[in-house]
Amino acid sequence: MALRLMQFLGSDGVRRVIAADESGASFVRGFADVRSLALHAIEAGQSLAEAVAAAGREGAVDPAEALAAGQLLAPIDHPDGAHLVLTGTGLTHLGSAEGRDKMHRDAAAAEHKTDSMRMFLEGVEGGKPAAGAIGQQPEWFYKGNGHHLVGPGDALAMPGFAQDGGEEPELAGIYLIGPDGTPYRLGLCLANEFSDHVTERHNYLWLAHSKLRQAALGPELLVGEAPADVRGTSRIVRDGATIWEKPFLSGETNMSHSLANLEHHHFKYGLFRQPGDVHVHFFGTATLSFSDGVKTEVGDTFEIEAAPFTLPLRNPLAQVEDTGLTVVKTL
Repeated sequence: MALRLMQFLGSDGVRRVIAADESGASFVRGFADVRSLALHAIEAGQSLAEAVAAAGREGAVDPAEALAAGQLLAPIDHPDGAHLVLTGTGLTHLGSAEGRDKMHRDAAAAEHKTDSMRMFLEGVEGGKPAAGAIGQQPEWFYKGNGHHLVGPGDALAMPGFAQDGGEEPELAGIYLIGPDGTPYRLGLCLANEFSDHVTERHNYLWLAHSKLRQAALGPELLVGEAPADVRGTSRIVRDGATIWEKPFLSGETNMSHSLANLEHHHFKYGLFRQPGDVHVHFFGTATLSFSDGVKTEVGDTFEIEAAPFTLPLRNPLAQVEDTGLTVVKTL
């Protein structure tokens, strides 16, 4: 079982880091958050696993009980939310074999390909370059900063003006920029890249608007090499009953782009290599309840689970009050 890190908030208000593996789960000595642990590992020239082993562990803990008690936070954060960047890529997943074949047939038959179809096919053609080569540039979007990040169990809140609030079950890469500007991947998390699909559907140029929403991370940061084939389930629960459920696939085996290619096309910008910053990058999905005609409602709960993660990500849907026209004052 791979090493998993979690951020714990005790009833006394003290934060700690939990490390879990085949030997069990316990607290990492001397660290209150994952970012501090990662900064220490970079300075010491260690991997995260080596830094945990060097620090030592103490006190057995049950992560499932901590999750149920609301004591697990998002597994990464930053003391200044403006220095945690949320971004993502779309059109990166192949979907099922049947869907992929149909997409290729439709593309071949179409007189004019849509921009989305062209980008998807370009990714299939050039999204997994040979080692050391640069592949096809993917779709990319900005989602927000640390103030948009919520943890397991917290509500995903639509703005008052939103037309929809829909789940996107994904993997997210978690990164920390080292002192010399080098991006370090700390690991992967389960994620809900929450979006407004009605707004996006109106006009694809509104994609940028539709993505400026909150996002949730599952409780576990999976450390080490990224699994190539991740299979999970996404569901929506309303009034205690499951109203929609579907399997989803992720990992490079099920993607048209390699993680390395997606990472290059994000971190090639010096803007995103500022020392000390944290990046959460969503890798995309091929499974949406919106595509099946589901209309979510306030109070619904999104549930996402997938091995090798051992804990689910659950978030209720909420909506904040619409504040109406925003007026800018001249100073």
